[in-house]
Amino acid sequence: MREDKMAKRPKKTRSSRTKPQEFVVVASTEDLEEAREYEALLKNNHIPVSVKKLDEAQQAASKGIVVMVPEEFLDEAYVIIESQDAYDDFYDFALQDESDSDFDSGLFEDEF
Repeated sequence: MREDKMAKRPKKTRSSRTKPQEFVVVASTEDLEEAREYEALLKNNHIPVSVKKLDEAQQAASKGIVVMVPEEFLDEAYVIIESQDAYDDFYDFALQDESDSDFDSGLFEDEF
């Protein structure tokens, strides 16, 4: 009976092994906090992500910190980051516009 249980186990094949994924840069920044925000955003969207600080020799072509994803997720990650940046820009613009205007200065004043 023990032989039957052993025979039922699926055999591991070479094709079932996962290949190491090649990571590519999706964003670069000088601010670690911003890189961590990108990392959290991508993780929330189920995209594998890595944040790496570049050494001085590598910084010639890029900013100090890079956000990297597997190459197969690059397009999706780029769209997610760009969408978030556009949302942040809109939100910043709305707050700036609100603070610049006198919209609420007389809103609750009684005219009696």
